[in-house]
Amino acid sequence: MQRVVVDPEVPADVAELLRRNGPLLSRFRAGWSPEPEDASRLPAALVAPLGVTAALAAAFTALTGIPMGFLLVLLAVYATILTCVYIGRKPAPYDAVERVLHRHSQRYRGGYLILEDFDYGARDLLGRVQRAIDSILGSRVNTMGMLDSVRNSVMLPAEEWEIARLLTKLSALRAKHGNLARGGRAPEVAAAMAPLERALAASEAAVVARVEALERYARHVSNADRALRSQGQIDALLAHLPEYEQLVAETGAARFSAPEIGHLSEDAAQLQRALRDSVRSAHEAFRYLDGPPRG
Repeated sequence: MQRVVVDPEVPADVAELLRRNGPLLSRFRAGWSPEPEDASRLPAALVAPLGVTAALAAAFTALTGIPMGFLLVLLAVYATILTCVYIGRKPAPYDAVERVLHRHSQRYRGGYLILEDFDYGARDLLGRVQRAIDSILGSRVNTMGMLDSVRNSVMLPAEEWEIARLLTKLSALRAKHGNLARGGRAPEVAAAMAPLERALAASEAAVVARVEALERYARHVSNADRALRSQGQIDALLAHLPEYEQLVAETGAARFSAPEIGHLSEDAAQLQRALRDSVRSAHEAFRYLDGPPRG
């Protein structure tokens, strides 16, 4: 299932909360809202201790003759301490999370997109976008900084948001267009709608092209990751090469192994070139995010 898409301008902690709670956001969109918190109610866990303490204070006053006002002050201090301890140790209830999420969903309305904002075709494209981005951000070459990981962490969420925003517009227009075409069309209506259909198809093709460009970038990154893993394995073999050479020399098998061992160094050199080429290709594929060059 596709995750909630959040505008990069939304604060990071709020964005993470929104992404984790797609089903709840869908319920809010359908009209449901959590009940407001009743701040006047005393938590049940505090009622019994405070009641017992008040009864003991009254009995102590009756027996000792100490002014009730003094005991009431002590009781108020005790109640405050008890309440602070209760609040500090009490886990946040689920309904409190619901209320916080609902408040953020209202404040940042228009700053996030949920599954219901997309038709089926748009959902498929959005899934491709998110899989490509996850693949890039989770790659070893990205985490090692070989792809400008800081730039990726900024530009890729922005690209996800922009593509998702366009897909919601396409979804809405496709729905309206389908409603207009339902029940048959007279020839003159069909002729009037033809340019609109071509515009819709051209816009969809442009969005698909952006998705495919992102997927190409992800493939280049995947190739670079594969070359990096292979290079690591070859480097590990090269580290043990002296042991193999010593064994070959001691057993008198040098005439059989020399050519094969020589290939190992050649393979390492080829993988280094492949890794450089893959990273270079990934950087070139990433340039489409910058848009056309400025004059």
